[in-house]
Amino acid sequence: TLCKSLAISGLVLFLFYTLLFNQLYNHSITNFSPHFKVIWPASSSNITSPTNINHIVFGIAGTVNGWKYRRAYVEAWWRPNVTRGYLFLERFPSREFLPWPPSSPPFRVNENITRLKSYEKIKNSFQVRVFRTILETFREGDEDVRWYVMADDDTILFVDNLVEVLAKYDHTQYLYIGTNSECVSSNFYASFNMAFGGAGYALSYPLVEALAAKFDKCVEKYQNLYASDLMLYSCLADLGVTLTLEKGFHQIDLHSDISGLLSALPQIPVLSLHHLDVINPIFPSMSRSKSINHLMKAAKLDHSRLLQQTICYDMQRNWSFSISWGYTTHIYESILPRNFVVKPLETFRPWRRSDRQPLYMFNTRGITRNSCEAPHVFFFHSAENSTENKIATTYLRALPRNLPPCSNSGNISADSINTIHVFSPATEHKRMGKTECCDVEKMRDVNVTDIKLRKCTKDEISS
Repeated sequence: TLCKSLAISGLVLFLFYTLLFNQLYNHSITNFSPHFKVIWPASSSNITSPTNINHIVFGIAGTVNGWKYRRAYVEAWWRPNVTRGYLFLERFPSREFLPWPPSSPPFRVNENITRLKSYEKIKNSFQVRVFRTILETFREGDEDVRWYVMADDDTILFVDNLVEVLAKYDHTQYLYIGTNSECVSSNFYASFNMAFGGAGYALSYPLVEALAAKFDKCVEKYQNLYASDLMLYSCLADLGVTLTLEKGFHQIDLHSDISGLLSALPQIPVLSLHHLDVINPIFPSMSRSKSINHLMKAAKLDHSRLLQQTICYDMQRNWSFSISWGYTTHIYESILPRNFVVKPLETFRPWRRSDRQPLYMFNTRGITRNSCEAPHVFFFHSAENSTENKIATTYLRALPRNLPPCSNSGNISADSINTIHVFSPATEHKRMGKTECCDVEKMRDVNVTDIKLRKCTKDEISS
């Protein structure tokens, strides 16, 4: 009888403590701090499957005051219910932004680092806040993450190109992918081996996981550095991780008119454009936000060709054509070699007015009044799917060139041309890193020129 009583009492106590533990556990999970969420491991069930947009989480650093002007940039590339990520702000949004629209990334308020004992001596709190956005994005605990892509709120990202470029890499390794600045001085003062944060950079999940474990010590060590991306570079150097260069990210440490650069980018998928607030609108007749949305019209039809340069020739008229797909077309009234046309026209100026030569990390050519070397410039106007599985993009003349004809072309002027149609394959994307060729069609109108893009034939010489 005694044994039976003890057994019953033990069972009752066991059930009581089991129920009590479950209640406490459920309560703690419900009220779990967002800074200590469960961190799910990177994709493990199907680790060899192709990388897609669901494997990327974006961390965007912003400010409440700046969001009013920069919201349009982010919403131009953000895809509600498709892209994953967060906009990190220094404080809760003011009433003018509420209710928070679904067209914007969900926002988070950065942790107040002044309350943390380990951060008591920090002076450069803004840059530390931006740096810690990596940690706080990681702590959101998203599942099946392969890559974290970090950027500023005055940056546009080209998501489809990002997915394809990141798919080239082994996300299970420690990878730090980005690019440096266009300006020699910016790289000199920071590092030629650093990914500039405004342009955006990608970090593999295992690397962020390793960095998160050492974050506070790293901040304490490098808190006096002047920029968040320099802090990251320094911390990763301590981990033995070096930059993997992807030149499709664009820091745009430039001022004024960058049309010369965007008309002659290298044969690399464009991944980002930064500093949209300090450059002129990329389409001269539009505002900055409308310009970005206009460029995205072309990107939605064919991201693989966006801002990719193609050069071809009209031998009958001795003209050279340079096409930056979805942006500009140039006509030169002479046959110019490719190694000349691929150099960007220096329509822009460097980040610092005090800079001296060499200014840029690439060669440029100056603005000229030479009729044989000054282009007729046409800007992207519209795009549509046409017949025969083609995409037709239309480019309209920006302004009269106001120069006499080039004597080298036999005085054949291009002044009468006001419209250029470019036809490209609709069902076949441009191969990454490959140059395409094009043909100038017979003129059907004295004011219109048609050009067809195509694959280059084996050993084809285009000039």
